[in-house]
Amino acid sequence: MLAQLRNKIIVSVLLGLAVVVVLGLLSDIGQVGQSFSTFNWAMLPAVLGFTLLNYVLRWAKWDYYLRRMDMGQNVGYGDSGLLFTSGMVMAVTPGKVGEVLKSYLLKRINGTPISASAPIVLAERVTDGLAMLLLMGFGLTLYAPARPAFFALLVLAVAGLLVLQSRALVLWIAERMRKLPYGQKIVPRLLTAYDSSQRLLSLRILLPSTLISLLSWFGECVAFYYVLRGLGVPESFLLLQQATFVFAASTLFGLISFLPGGLGVSEASSTGLLVLLIPMASGPATTATIIIRFCTLWFGVTLGAIALAIFGRRYGEERPVDGAEPVVTR
Repeated sequence: MLAQLRNKIIVSVLLGLAVVVVLGLLSDIGQVGQSFSTFNWAMLPAVLGFTLLNYVLRWAKWDYYLRRMDMGQNVGYGDSGLLFTSGMVMAVTPGKVGEVLKSYLLKRINGTPISASAPIVLAERVTDGLAMLLLMGFGLTLYAPARPAFFALLVLAVAGLLVLQSRALVLWIAERMRKLPYGQKIVPRLLTAYDSSQRLLSLRILLPSTLISLLSWFGECVAFYYVLRGLGVPESFLLLQQATFVFAASTLFGLISFLPGGLGVSEASSTGLLVLLIPMASGPATTATIIIRFCTLWFGVTLGAIALAIFGRRYGEERPVDGAEPVVTR
């Protein structure tokens, strides 16, 4: 499985580069080049520092889920960090669903069934989405046309959580799914996943994990603020509010597009909102978008690739033994 990821990652990288080229061509390419040449690169440590803060806090949430779900056997904090970071290489999959790779790697370590731990990835996405909605709401007064989309997403999120908490409804759906082809095989796994999801999305776990998400993603909003400062936009609380709204809204739009990493959608919406709200010329706005995407999305993918290579060296390849569960060779 790990070997099969290489081609997918290469394709995603090429797609990301294509997005950058198209953005540059649609904007004033001369302005984009000029903006890069005048960018204050002394801001880069702050940009990467707040991005790393986001990763550390999200790892803390992942580890919190593991311990609360009693799935952390034989998983020290170092291995937990390695699992989380390895999953970031899949951030360029649609809706980040490829981060279920963490469940596969967790099974390699302690045998936890993928169907049991995969809902952790769902819970991560739900809490990240809720956090982004709250951050987007922080700047909602800046751009009235975004309000209908905000409230529609909020209603959908609440409705989805209510449906997941209705065990009777889920069991009713499951019984009807059993009658479908392969239903007898698939439904037990889905119910296992549902049991984990219901626990993870209970208020006792949902509230603290959403708070962690809110703090972590605000870190990347602050990173975007420093990108804009590096392009010469004067510092102010309003700029922080604008950066938070633009980053949260463009990330959400990319997430619900279900394109790999939101590629194209996140970049276009970020550039457009910067032009409307700051306001900035299209060249500097494109430059800001390219820098923040490389310092967040692609920085994370790079760290994920390194962590995955370390995992491969540490745990080797799976080797089935007499048809039993695969074992790990060190």
